[in-house]
Amino acid sequence: MKTNELRAKSPTELQQELLAMLKAQFGLRMQHATQQLSNTNQLRNVRRDIARIKTILCQKEKKS
Repeated sequence: MKTNELRAKSPTELQQELLAMLKAQFGLRMQHATQQLSNTNQLRNVRRDIARIKTILCQKEKKS
């Protein structure tokens, strides 16, 4: 997910996106724990997307 796309969204949309990413991360962690995850790079990408969303949310809160 690109930062430009995230900056265009409202804080409520970002919260919803964050919840979806956290659920996806949980699912990937469970797949990894049961050794069903073949592409472990997905964990890294989701974790970084979560960080991006949280960063942009904090920036928007400080702005207003």
